[in-house]
Amino acid sequence: MLVELFRDAARGCQTHSPLNATLLRAAADDLAAGGVTTKVMAGSELDRGGTVPGLRFAGSVHRLVLEGKAPGLAKHYPTVGGHLERDRLWADAEPVLDEHADMLRAMIRANAVQTNEPARSAALYGGLLVAAERAAEHAGRDLPFPVRLLEIGASGGLNLRPHRFGYRLDDGTSFGDDASPVQLDLSWSGRPRADLTTPLTVADRAACDMNPVDATTEDGRKHLSSFVWPDQVDRYQRLQGAIDLAQADPVPVHRAEGSEWLRTQLAKDASGMVTVVWHSIVWQYAPPRERARGRAVVAAAAAKATKDAPLALLVFEPRRANDPADPYRFDLLLRLWPAGISLHLGTGVGHGDPFAWDERHWV
Repeated sequence: MLVELFRDAARGCQTHSPLNATLLRAAADDLAAGGVTTKVMAGSELDRGGTVPGLRFAGSVHRLVLEGKAPGLAKHYPTVGGHLERDRLWADAEPVLDEHADMLRAMIRANAVQTNEPARSAALYGGLLVAAERAAEHAGRDLPFPVRLLEIGASGGLNLRPHRFGYRLDDGTSFGDDASPVQLDLSWSGRPRADLTTPLTVADRAACDMNPVDATTEDGRKHLSSFVWPDQVDRYQRLQGAIDLAQADPVPVHRAEGSEWLRTQLAKDASGMVTVVWHSIVWQYAPPRERARGRAVVAAAAAKATKDAPLALLVFEPRRANDPADPYRFDLLLRLWPAGISLHLGTGVGHGDPFAWDERHWV
């Protein structure tokens, strides 16, 4: 089972991270042969697929590299100035696994995958504008609603500041904050049906996670950085800017189970705002019972939503795709109450960009 989960993770990485794909394929073979990876993964043999043990393994190895504990392996990792040599990677990785087996095993057992990717804020920004404008249209307001943003599975909370990022399109259009330390150059196909020049007003923000990361600490920075795929230096640098911004504009991420935390948040008065419940690449990590509870909490709140206090659910989550080279597609979906609107806003990659906006729902 664990061998197949590693191979599945390798397939998921092969298009966008040749380094992780090469490492995970070799580690899967090593697991099957009872090699050193068996010692590293001891205690995780029965992990379910949703916990992605292969990515936890790859992220833990990456952290050793970032911390300077694997100099012989670092020469393969672009995030520390290296260059991948596929034929040599496993030969250089194997002694690192043997030397640090106990440390790696503890990290893998303790850590959930935390791909707190700030580029997802671009699709979030567009989705929030659509939600604010459509809610205002339904309520007969001239101006978009201010947004109250509630994020489940927020990790380090880096996507709680979509209004604090700058965005640039390939046609020269720019929006958001042009003075932000995070400037996202976007590859968008189509556009959200919303006025990108209208400033997004975020009136309130709150977040929870079962294993929150304090992005204001050095340990938090290293933890989040370790789950960036090491071939993707632009992503790595973007993350550093988002962490810098989080330190300047902190928003606490509460340690809590999503459904109960959300029940409490949605019970608060939010008149004059559109409350947007948001989650991205988190649903697969939640047990089925918790997913059911979360859906019930949102349904109960939706039944009480009013024109003056509308509720939206905005999610960016994976679905299986019929493409062996890229086995997942990531859909941005919006539901809005009491307007009764349900929209497929677009499809992108797990890290947020490129993204294709879907205008068919406006026809």
